[in-house]
Amino acid sequence: MAVRAARPRTSPESTTAASGNSRELALATLSFGLCFYAWALLGPLGPDLQDQLGLSDGELALTVSIPVVLGSLMRIPLGVFADRYGGRRVFTLLMAFTPLPLVGLALFNDSWAAVLVFGLLLGFAGASFAVGVPFVNKWYPADRQGFALGIYGVGMGGTVLGALSAPRIADETSLDVPFWIAAGLLAVMAVIFWTMASDAPDSARGKTGSIFASLSAFRGRGSGRAWALTLFYFMAFGGFVAMFLYLPKLLVDVHELTKTDAGSRAAGFALLAVVARPLGGWLSDRIGAINVLTASFTGTIALAVVLAGFYEQMVPLTIACLSLAVFLGLGTGAVFKLVPEWFPERVGAVTGVVGAAGGLGGFFPPLVMAFVKSQTGTYTLGFVLMAVVAMLALLVLRAQPAPGTGAVPGGPGVGA
Repeated sequence: MAVRAARPRTSPESTTAASGNSRELALATLSFGLCFYAWALLGPLGPDLQDQLGLSDGELALTVSIPVVLGSLMRIPLGVFADRYGGRRVFTLLMAFTPLPLVGLALFNDSWAAVLVFGLLLGFAGASFAVGVPFVNKWYPADRQGFALGIYGVGMGGTVLGALSAPRIADETSLDVPFWIAAGLLAVMAVIFWTMASDAPDSARGKTGSIFASLSAFRGRGSGRAWALTLFYFMAFGGFVAMFLYLPKLLVDVHELTKTDAGSRAAGFALLAVVARPLGGWLSDRIGAINVLTASFTGTIALAVVLAGFYEQMVPLTIACLSLAVFLGLGTGAVFKLVPEWFPERVGAVTGVVGAAGGLGGFFPPLVMAFVKSQTGTYTLGFVLMAVVAMLALLVLRAQPAPGTGAVPGGPGVGA
């Protein structure tokens, strides 16, 4: 009698992991959005803090940029931890911690030293991105990862929510209230995420060794591409954060807008970048991330040159900023299509370093803009420098080996 071979059993959870999971994507996106709402609060509230604390322009630039520092650096270990322990655990702990610096900012925003300290700790919320990327990525197959990660990136819209609501809430109540609201929302979301979210099957198994071992993609064979990704995200996401943080200040100083109006216009900039991000991921699934990044960097170069010459005129400034938001959003959506393609076994670790570069890309430009303005009396040189960095990113991008040439960063030797 013939013996029929047993069919391998497939669990519903593993089937879902192979096709995607909209619930986990929605939970991660909402969590990321709330973290970014909190992380970016100092930007739209910057003019109020400047008035209350009597800060100079340089001190204000440092204040609104300071959360980016720790948020950038912490993306590296948190990305590794998400690979090793699972995004559900790491994301929950992150959201449970973030209310603490928010409460500190609510209670002690009349002290510049306290604002700097608690603003630095608030940077942890900015590290949320590196946790959610591997969490979402492992729930989706390769041909849908670009779009799924683009949807997750819509969580950047938390910055839009902050820009639109925080100045108005502060004007109607007090400077303390936006921080209290953010603290409460994150505390509730931590409970929801822990209760409802789950990691993809086998996503956090077999991850051992030190953090440095997890970062092996950045040394040896294939490391050139890993470092190239950091430059790409430094330009795309860093440019977005820098423009969003400093645009209210430029609009108030140069065009004499009210703080609320300037915050609303910055929110419009952020909204377009947020909408363009999933579009960048979707296009990357279909025409390739390299082509999308080429368009992103080319557009950024042209628009930065326009801003250098015409930022003092409202119509060119508006058109150039809104167009720049779209090109930067496309770029942020495309970069993380390349991460799982080039480094499939190190998504969390590579995401952490690449995300850190993007965060630092948002820290330095506001300081540079403030310095340029104080030394030259204009913002022209700052926009010229943006065009130069975009040109460098474009040249590095075009120098990357074409697919199928044998330079496969995720191949043997890279993840060892």
